[in-house]
Amino acid sequence: MQKDLPAVFSNPIEKEINNNTEYYYGSLNNNEVRSKDINKEINKIFASKDFVYKKRVRITMNDKVDEVILVGKKDYSLLTFDNKQIPISSILDIEVID
Repeated sequence: MQKDLPAVFSNPIEKEINNNTEYYYGSLNNNEVRSKDINKEINKIFASKDFVYKKRVRITMNDKVDEVILVGKKDYSLLTFDNKQIPISSILDIEVID
């Protein structure tokens, strides 16, 4: 027992419609802009008066956060107490843990 629906009139569109003015394509990757100078922060850690041989730090990298003990610095990487090298280019933030 379905009723017949009335006919719907639609005007034919004879011109091109261009009402989109801007397009934005984004992604959900976590690409943060560095607000700190990482090399400056690293140099400040190694130049501090309480740095004798090692320093416990929290390093935020592109894909993880890790707590390590720093013992040295090479040209483009940091050296940890357990003989790992962390590339400076992958570091987003570094902070000292007391």
